[in-house]
Amino acid sequence: MNAIRYPFITEKAMMLMDENKLQFVVDTRANKTQVENDVVKMYGFTVKSVCTMTTMKGLKKALVTFNETDAAHEIATRIGLV
Repeated sequence: MNAIRYPFITEKAMMLMDENKLQFVVDTRANKTQVENDVVKMYGFTVKSVCTMTTMKGLKKALVTFNETDAAHEIATRIGLV
Protein backbone atom coordinates (compact mmCIF):
# COMPACT_ATOMS: atom_id res chain seq x y z
CA MET A 1 0.00 0.00 0.00
CA ASN A 2 1.27 3.43 -0.91
CA ALA A 3 0.51 5.59 2.12
CA ILE A 4 1.10 8.98 0.49
CA ARG A 5 -1.67 10.30 -1.74
CA TYR A 6 -0.45 13.82 -2.63
CA PRO A 7 1.26 16.86 -1.08
CA PHE A 8 -0.99 19.20 0.89
CA ILE A 9 -0.42 22.74 -0.33
CA THR A 10 -1.68 25.78 1.57
CA GLU A 11 -0.08 29.03 2.65
CA LYS A 12 0.52 27.59 6.09
CA ALA A 13 2.06 24.44 4.61
CA MET A 14 4.37 26.57 2.48
CA MET A 15 5.51 28.51 5.57
CA LEU A 16 6.27 25.22 7.32
CA MET A 17 8.88 24.49 4.64
CA ASP A 18 11.10 27.07 6.34
CA GLU A 19 11.01 24.80 9.40
CA ASN A 20 12.00 21.84 7.19
CA LYS A 21 8.49 20.32 7.25
CA LEU A 22 6.11 19.16 4.53
CA GLN A 23 2.47 18.11 4.70
CA PHE A 24 0.99 15.22 2.77
CA VAL A 25 -2.50 13.79 2.46
CA VAL A 26 -2.16 10.10 3.27
CA ASP A 27 -4.31 6.99 3.25
CA THR A 28 -6.64 6.90 6.24
CA ARG A 29 -5.41 3.41 7.12
CA ALA A 30 -1.72 4.37 7.05
CA ASN A 31 0.24 4.67 10.26
CA LYS A 32 3.24 6.90 10.99
CA THR A 33 5.78 4.20 10.22
CA GLN A 34 4.27 3.53 6.80
CA VAL A 35 4.25 7.25 6.01
CA GLU A 36 7.89 7.57 7.08
CA ASN A 37 8.96 4.57 5.01
CA ASP A 38 7.16 5.87 1.92
CA VAL A 39 8.72 9.33 2.24
CA VAL A 40 12.19 7.83 2.55
CA LYS A 41 11.56 5.50 -0.39
CA MET A 42 10.07 8.21 -2.63
CA TYR A 43 12.35 11.15 -1.85
CA GLY A 44 15.51 9.70 -0.29
CA PHE A 45 15.68 11.95 2.78
CA THR A 46 15.63 10.71 6.35
CA VAL A 47 12.64 11.65 8.46
CA LYS A 48 12.95 13.10 11.95
CA SER A 49 9.27 12.82 12.91
CA VAL A 50 5.78 12.27 11.55
CA CYS A 51 2.62 13.76 13.07
CA THR A 52 -0.74 12.67 11.70
CA MET A 53 -4.14 14.28 12.00
CA THR A 54 -7.58 13.67 10.55
CA THR A 55 -9.47 16.65 9.20
CA MET A 56 -13.17 17.26 9.62
CA LYS A 57 -13.58 16.38 5.94
CA GLY A 58 -12.23 12.90 6.63
CA LEU A 59 -8.78 13.40 5.10
CA LYS A 60 -5.74 12.21 6.98
CA LYS A 61 -2.77 14.57 6.85
CA ALA A 62 0.80 13.87 7.84
CA LEU A 63 3.24 16.57 8.90
CA VAL A 64 6.72 15.25 8.11
CA THR A 65 9.84 16.81 9.63
CA PHE A 66 13.18 16.05 7.98
CA ASN A 67 16.65 15.60 9.49
CA GLU A 68 18.66 17.14 6.66
CA THR A 69 18.65 20.91 6.31
CA ASP A 70 16.67 22.19 3.32
CA ALA A 71 15.26 18.74 2.57
CA ALA A 72 11.73 20.16 2.46
CA HIS A 73 12.74 22.82 -0.07
CA GLU A 74 14.55 20.22 -2.19
CA ILE A 75 11.53 17.91 -2.26
CA ALA A 76 9.16 20.79 -2.99
CA THR A 77 11.35 21.80 -5.91
CA ARG A 78 11.42 18.24 -7.25
CA ILE A 79 7.64 17.88 -7.21
CA GLY A 80 7.03 21.37 -8.58
CA LEU A 81 5.66 23.20 -5.55
CA VAL A 82 8.26 25.97 -5.63
